[in-house]
Order: sequence, then structure tokens, then C-alpha cells
Amino acid sequence: MTIAVTGATGQLGRILIEKLKQKIAPEQIVALARSADKAADLGVAVREADYEKPDTLDRALAGIDTLMLISSSEVGKRATQHQNIIDAAKKAGVKRIVYTSLLHADTSALSLAPEHVQTETALEKSGIVHTVLRNGWYTENYAVSIPGAVQAGAFVGSAGDGRISSATRADFAEAAVAVLTGNGHDGKTYELAGDDSYTLTELAAEISRQTGKDIPYRNLPQDEYAAVLKSVGVPEAFAGALAAFDVDAANGALFHDGHALSGLIGRPTTPLADAVAAALKG
Repeated sequence: MTIAVTGATGQLGRILIEKLKQKIAPEQIVALARSADKAADLGVAVREADYEKPDTLDRALAGIDTLMLISSSEVGKRATQHQNIIDAAKKAGVKRIVYTSLLHADTSALSLAPEHVQTETALEKSGIVHTVLRNGWYTENYAVSIPGAVQAGAFVGSAGDGRISSATRADFAEAAVAVLTGNGHDGKTYELAGDDSYTLTELAAEISRQTGKDIPYRNLPQDEYAAVLKSVGVPEAFAGALAAFDVDAANGALFHDGHALSGLIGRPTTPLADAVAAALKG
């Protein structure tokens, strides 16, 4: 069995490959990346794979049995890029694809959802055996703001009292490895989320507890939160998207009370307190 992993140099891809190396021989893993040089430290074979260059995809997938398709980071281009690699996989005779989609993709209000639905449809039409991992929110999406919140004296957002069932990238990577190396997952769609949920008020309280400082949560209107993000260097379009995601979270888009993720990894998902502690250590 040879497993190729797209987005190998990304944050999720790197963790996934390290965990995959603990389950199968490195010789069975191929890292796919636009820049092979950036993947040279992964300890596995590396092949150039550019979603925009189908000829590189044909070469990259030659002799591959299973494709771990980590969704592209280029929002707005994902559906086309994913279609390109699915077409190349079919051409190359890839036997199975595991895809990282979005929690409740078919009903989610998040602007990220439509491209994931298009990709899930493309997988169905391809005829290739596949498994869909509908990943929930990464805890790191909020944890990255913790040092700044401590410095500023408040954690800000627009999520109101919405509950967030996040898990760490390591949790999601471990689930993907379980599916890639296990049996009985073909044709299944998994809704994956953390075991426990929290509000941003509760996140701020945990930060306060661990730092010994009063770090309250301040809920802002969407446009004001976007302006705050822009003021700290977040590009305008991305700042607007992040603020919109928070509003969706306020309406329940990031909540899920199933336990499929912990079921796949065979342990509870990483507690919020642990993620906060890791963020504070830097």
C-alpha cells in the first residue's frame, strides 16, 4: 500500500505524515507539495503536485494506491483544484481517496461549505472508493489569538454565546491516519468534532485561570471585529471572512455533539485547557 498526502507542507499535512510514519513504513508514504524543497524534511518520498498543473498531478499519482486529499487552502479555487486531482487519481488508477471536508458541509451556513459539497459530489461521480472526513473547527483557529489577547487584556470576537466543538489539528490528523490504515471506512462520511464544546466566554475564563490575569471576552458586532482583525495585520478580505465565521458560530455552525472523532482515535479529544496551555507556552 502506497499512500500519497496532498498539502504535505501545511500545518495539518505535516502532523498527519508524522503520525502516519508511526503506523506504516516511511517508504509507503509519498508527500505531495507544490515545492518539493519545502517537504524535504518530512522523511518520506516527495513529488511535485500543483493543482493548477494537471501534468504534475499525473506524475505525482503514478503507482499510488490511496490518496489523502487534504483540502486546498485556496478558498474560491478549491472546487476546481480538487476536481483536477480527482480526475488525475482516476486516470492513475488510485483505488481509494480520503478527503477532509467540513463539519455538516451539506447544511452548514459557513461560506466554506459549498466548495466542500462540490468536492464530495465530484468524489461520488468519480466512482473511486472514498471516505469523507467532515472536520470541525481547529482549536488552533482560536488559540492563535491567545497571546495577543493576554497582551491586550481581552479576547474579542463575534461568536456571542455560540458553542464551539473544536479539536486540535493533531486530533483530526490522528483520525485521518486511523481511516487510512484501518478497515471498514469505505463509503462512509464522518462528522468530526471535539468531545466538549465551549463558548468564547469560557475560553477567556480558561485563559484567565491559567495566566492569573483578568482576560474577559468582549463580543463585538461583525464589522467591528473585522476592523480589529484588519488593524492587527489580517488582510481585509480574510478579516471579513473570519468575522463572518464567528457570527455563524453564534448561530450554531461550529457545534456538534457526536463523538465520532474520539471514536476513531480511541481516546478523548484534546481538552481546551491543554490547547490553551500550549498556546501560552508559544
